[in-house]
Amino acid sequence: MGSSRATIRSFPMPAKQDAGHQLDRVQRGLDPTDWKPMQSIGRGVREIRIRHEGQYRVIYIASLDDRIYVLHAFMKKSQKTNRLDLEAAKRAFDQVMQRPR
Repeated sequence: MGSSRATIRSFPMPAKQDAGHQLDRVQRGLDPTDWKPMQSIGRGVREIRIRHEGQYRVIYIASLDDRIYVLHAFMKKSQKTNRLDLEAAKRAFDQVMQRPR
């Protein structure tokens, strides 16, 4: 959704490769190796945590329409997730939920 693909492509190579690997695991029906639920964004939303030369996050939902929707991706710069990143993920989630099924 939005600029998520471009953002992941801008991650440093090790973080980008790990993000791709983790999303591949999700496509195969497996859990990412490091994740947490993000119920504040929406039901079924998860955050993949990537640690390579910094902290990177990929927020996604995979429980709809047999698809994975990457809602938001970003570099985490502080202990607490930035409000703007949470709002961006929530807006993308709302867009996904408004799509016809």
